[in-house]
Amino acid sequence: MIKCTLMLEYRDKEEAELIEKSLKPDNEFFVKTHVEGNVVVAEAEADSIPSMIHTLDDFLACLSVAERIREMEALK
Repeated sequence: MIKCTLMLEYRDKEEAELIEKSLKPDNEFFVKTHVEGNVVVAEAEADSIPSMIHTLDDFLACLSVAERIREMEALK
C-alpha cells in the first residue's frame, strides 16, 4: 500500500475551508481531505505507484480549478 499526504497552505482558515469544500465531490472516494487551521490536508492511498500518480494527477487538476475559481471570485 502506498500512502501520500499533501498539506496545502492558504491565506486563512476560511479560504482553506472553501477550497476543501470544493474538492469533496470530486475526490471523496480516492482522496480524504480535512482542514487544520489554514491548511488543507489531503491523504491518498493506492495499491501501486501508477495508481497513486493517476489519483494525485486527478486531485491536482481539481485543485487547480478550485484555486482559479477562488482567485476570480477574489477579483470581483
